[in-house]
Order: sequence, then C-alpha cells, then structure tokens
Amino acid sequence: MAGLRVAQGPRLSLHRFDPADAEGFLAMNADPEVMRFTGDPPFASLAQCQAFLRDYDHYRRHDFGRWTLYLSDGRYAGFCGLRHCEGEVDLGFRLPRALWGQGLAGEAARLSLQLAFAHYRLDKVVGRARCENQASLRLLARLGFSQIGEFEDQHGRWQCWELSQKDWLKD
Repeated sequence: MAGLRVAQGPRLSLHRFDPADAEGFLAMNADPEVMRFTGDPPFASLAQCQAFLRDYDHYRRHDFGRWTLYLSDGRYAGFCGLRHCEGEVDLGFRLPRALWGQGLAGEAARLSLQLAFAHYRLDKVVGRARCENQASLRLLARLGFSQIGEFEDQHGRWQCWELSQKDWLKD
C-alpha cells in the first residue's frame, strides 16, 4: 500500500497510484477476461506499467483520479475512481477476476462517489459500460445511476449512465 490513502471502507481502501502497484496492475490487465470490456490494451511490460503509474498526472490536474484498491489484508484489488473525460467526470472500476462477485467494486464505487459529491462537490458523475458487460451495468443501476443513452466506438456499443449529486444525497 505505497500510495497516499484517500479513503477507507470496511474491506478496502483507496490510494493514489504508485509505481509499487505495478505488479498487481500488470497481472490484472494481463487477464483477457478482465480486459474484455475495457477497450484498453494490456501493458507490454512491467516497466511500461510502472511508467504509466509514475506519470499519471490526473491528481495534479484535477485533484482526483483513479485510485488503487487494497484489501484490508494488504492485497492489491484493482482500481476505482474518477476521471475527467470529454468535459464530464466518469466513474471507472476494474478488479482482478478472483475478486469479482464479492461486492468490492460496489464498495469502492461508493467510496469514490462519496468523495465526488461530498469532498469535490461535483454536480454529477457519469458511468460508461459496454452493453455486453451486464455486471457493470447492474452495478451502475444499484448505485443509483440512470441510463441516459448509448454510443458506439471502435471497441463496441456502450451505455451511458448518470448520477447527480442531488440523487446521490437522496439515499
């Protein structure tokens, strides 16, 4: 858990990206099943992954970003967080396949949304998921997001979802 901790949940914590996260990040992104719905290529090497994490400047530019997830026992658990993208702030999450189906993405997403609305005072957050990615679409719905549209790009068909600060605070 090398990076600065930004939030703590019951089973996991969010930390700023750090090159020390590279082994876990690289292994997660090497799994074709994990990468199937992302549109991202896997890293070619550990050095490339370390460079990505070292050079990640979203925190400097926006004061937030994606954050590394660590379980309470110190194991790497993926990433979750916020990203400025095309004039909006997007929620994203990715976990190693061994951790799927345990509610960890939901816990991390709730921590990220709490930061988005309470700390960063964002008006809304969007979520995008491939239409085939039913688990992510179900999670967006459980988090209170509403579907607002669809689009297609070189990676396939995507659904767009949105959650306002007002709707988040209602719950």
